[in-house]
Amino acid sequence: MTTTPQRPLWAGRTLALLGIFLVALNLRTAVAALSPIVDEISAELSLTPTVIGVLGMLPPVCFAVFGILSPAFTRRFGLERVLIAAILAMVVGHLARGFAPNAAVLLIGSAVTFAGLGVGNVLLPPLVKKYFPDRVGIVTSIYVTLLSFSTFIPALVAVPVADSAGWQVSLGMWAIFAFAALIPWVALVIRHRSAAADPLIEHAEPALMGRVWHSSIAWALAVVFAVSALNAYAMFAWLPSLLADTAGTTPTQAGALLSLFAAMGLPAGLLIPWLAARMRNVGILVYAGVVFFIVGYLGLLFIPATATWLWVAFAGAGPLLFPLALVLINLRTRTHAGSVALSGFVQGIGYTIGAAGPLVVGILHETSGGWTVPLLFLMATAVAGAFAGVVVARPHLLEDAHERRNSSR
Repeated sequence: MTTTPQRPLWAGRTLALLGIFLVALNLRTAVAALSPIVDEISAELSLTPTVIGVLGMLPPVCFAVFGILSPAFTRRFGLERVLIAAILAMVVGHLARGFAPNAAVLLIGSAVTFAGLGVGNVLLPPLVKKYFPDRVGIVTSIYVTLLSFSTFIPALVAVPVADSAGWQVSLGMWAIFAFAALIPWVALVIRHRSAAADPLIEHAEPALMGRVWHSSIAWALAVVFAVSALNAYAMFAWLPSLLADTAGTTPTQAGALLSLFAAMGLPAGLLIPWLAARMRNVGILVYAGVVFFIVGYLGLLFIPATATWLWVAFAGAGPLLFPLALVLINLRTRTHAGSVALSGFVQGIGYTIGAAGPLVVGILHETSGGWTVPLLFLMATAVAGAFAGVVVARPHLLEDAHERRNSSR
């Protein structure tokens, strides 16, 4: 792994830093702002259970689809321009949701918004590598933490805003924040367009994008990301019901415990990228995430009513694999072209698998009539992450395998 001399964080790259942080603050707003007020929206737009279910499935599906497609977009237009288009999609989608007169417009607006979010998910890691190769750990830590804020702040303010100004304002107001994220990137593109040479476009070559499918480090990171996504989505969907059935919690208590599960992502977002950038064996962090999942699930399986908060906290610490996978996308690539290819692959595969989590857990719960089989299933998926950790621990880069193949010919 190559090292890059450090320079001041803001030196000559203020717009890029501000742009990365503002985009991170927007990457979950559309997801978190809807569910707290879905009943109010449903009462006015007559949403059927099927429509509500589709709205719940759209985020991971769009994240997966556009995670896979994003490298192709950047190959044609470049990182910054594709990100600008993604932010514009967020703005348009938020406004469409806010002004939605019926369920169809709400669905279309949500799909457009989530498409923009999916592209943004993929592009932030390579943008960090491009502009901050000397500060990958700290910049990733900050933007993942901001991403966590974009998850729970909309959920906190959605109901009060809807009560005072209407659900339309509660959904549409996030367009303002998305527009704010647009400004530094437009300014950056204009600045470089005025220069003699345009250094903005460095894309993932088609050959590299094809070979990523045959890379052991790419598949290992995809498994790590998928384990985090599958377990997180499953817990967000089913933890309140699980706790009500097994621990006898009230809806208020279950909501508080779900918030605890989500809040465990804040310290992980701050610490894990920083640690990963300094540790020689990052496999230890993968194994730690796996252990946290398993300990939490064992507690919920055998003694759910005793120290329930502790088992939820352990399970909530398991998704430390999410910020770990994001920072390793950069630590396991040499160029930001490689980072684009790896980011699209890892997040595309990871979100595809993760989207199945709530559905599989629901089917297992319904067919088994309890929570033992679903929890055993989630533990099994966590164990898969440990095997991937063995590969992730090796300090090799995505481009190395390609170079070795060329040199052997």
